[in-house]
Amino acid sequence: MNDRDVDTNGIRLHYLEYGTSGPTLLLMPGLTANAHSFDGLIAAGLAERMRVLALDLRGRGLSDKPDGGYRMSDHAADVLGLMDALDLDRVVLGGHSFGGLLTYHIAASHPDRVESCVVIDAPAEVDETILDQIKPSLDRLDMVLPSRDAYLEMVKAMPYFDGWWDPAIDGYVRADVREQDDGTVRARSRPEHIRAAVEGTLEIDWPEVVASIERPLLFLRAPDPFGPPGSPPLVAEAKAHATMALLRDGRLVEIPGNHMTCLFGSSAVKAVEAIEAFVLEDR
Repeated sequence: MNDRDVDTNGIRLHYLEYGTSGPTLLLMPGLTANAHSFDGLIAAGLAERMRVLALDLRGRGLSDKPDGGYRMSDHAADVLGLMDALDLDRVVLGGHSFGGLLTYHIAASHPDRVESCVVIDAPAEVDETILDQIKPSLDRLDMVLPSRDAYLEMVKAMPYFDGWWDPAIDGYVRADVREQDDGTVRARSRPEHIRAAVEGTLEIDWPEVVASIERPLLFLRAPDPFGPPGSPPLVAEAKAHATMALLRDGRLVEIPGNHMTCLFGSSAVKAVEAIEAFVLEDR
């Protein structure tokens, strides 16, 4: 793994680089997540046959956290600027959750920069009720805990893990926090930045965006419940099929787990198998 930074669109963007050969797969994480959220996919062999770049979007992880610029168009400009800085004309563009929405946005508005798309659990519609399902993730942004270990234990207790854990999640969680002068820790992302990003998703006509995508797109859906007890999956089966109906060239694959656990453990193995089949089948 190479730990790198690049100057783009007026900010410093942090990313992780894995692998040196094959097509370049550029991955963008979920709403409050960081580049290490894809550690489970890397552990499952994703970078063995392709070069993988995993980003910290602005306001997350080790990337800069400006006061403004959290609309989808701002995030897209960051990503395109990174591609320009790395002399990447076209990439396989992918993302989980919010990163999947950003994949839709860039593929629709800049098709010349995208070879194909990999979207993990992001429907072609967003409504305000999604805030209820991700509330535990948003609540943690205001928490101050005594140590990284305490933060890790707090995340393990979140309802979408429900006693399940994979060691690859540790790095993702530990990268999520910064240590303060008194030794306590808190999330690197600020609530106001994340709320601004959410508001940016609500102002877009996502079905229209998805319907305009010309590139082949793989949609990986996680079917298990996500959120407090009794919650549905984040992407209902009907919503996944509605997304497929909008696409000109879409492929739907279900992978085990819920919106978070699908990125780790045996679910990650299934996800990598599907991504490799999609990205490499014509190579």
